[in-house]
Amino acid sequence: MDATLSGTQADSLVAARKPTGRVSDPVFVGLLWGCGIFVLILLGLIIAMLFEGGLPALREFGISFLWSTTWNPVTERFGAGVMVFGTLFSAVIAVVIALPLSFGIAFFLTEIAPGPLRRPIGVAIQLLAAVPSIIYGMWGFFVIVPLMAAYVQPPLIEWLGPLPLIGALFQGPPLGAGMLTAGLIMAIMILPFITAMFVEVLESVPPMIKESAYGVGATTYEVYRNVSVPYGRTAMVGAVMLGLGRALGETMAVTFVIGNATRMSASLFAPGATIASTIANEFPEASTGSLKLQALLQLGFILFVISFIVLALSRMLVRTKG
Repeated sequence: MDATLSGTQADSLVAARKPTGRVSDPVFVGLLWGCGIFVLILLGLIIAMLFEGGLPALREFGISFLWSTTWNPVTERFGAGVMVFGTLFSAVIAVVIALPLSFGIAFFLTEIAPGPLRRPIGVAIQLLAAVPSIIYGMWGFFVIVPLMAAYVQPPLIEWLGPLPLIGALFQGPPLGAGMLTAGLIMAIMILPFITAMFVEVLESVPPMIKESAYGVGATTYEVYRNVSVPYGRTAMVGAVMLGLGRALGETMAVTFVIGNATRMSASLFAPGATIASTIANEFPEASTGSLKLQALLQLGFILFVISFIVLALSRMLVRTKG
């Protein structure tokens, strides 16, 4: 039996399947267009809901709502200054703590760790990423807050509090809960995401480049600083921005450990509040149509704008460094 097809037979088969393609291709392309447009519509609806819902609060208090430090539900005077400060301050603390740890873990896994140890540590990092944020919050409240109040904050207040310039960062009573504790918990939460991306970046460095550096006498640290990091710095900037974005919007874990005080302080140990924690705490008490609910929706819109600015900055930095 001849298993080959003549040119006429092949053309007839193609022609026979063509009508199916004429229908399925436009349908498939239409579905793809629908998926893309769905994202834009969804994003637009979220922005519109937040903007429209929070607009009355902005009209009531004016543009000063953005920096006013007043938040008093009794007198119905609201401002976002304390929450914006707390959101940015705690997120920066988290990135400052998580960044060197992520570098260290990623380089250890890719360059130093023996084979049998590499896999357990990698799996542990993945498990940390899978832990729900409320678990981090409870762990921070019952374990980290008492430890901070008993063993970390008192010596730091005694040693660094009297110093000029930086002393203001280490003053105040050792309450345990506060900006530093919230930043520490968020650092642990964003650590797996940043580390995982760093590992992928470092593993993508061509071995020939690193071996050449080792061949001319470079030490492990010099290879890390002059070869691995410069090679993947663009992706690393993206990883850091991803972690910063995660920290900005973190809610439940921060709510447990930040102290939830609507006042502004330069101290790392002072209780504070973020936009997300304030919304989580006060949303159930805000009645429909109240000025408080409108102020909370306006806070949500501000958080969205901050996240958008961080994303825009990350893209700009990536383009610049690329």
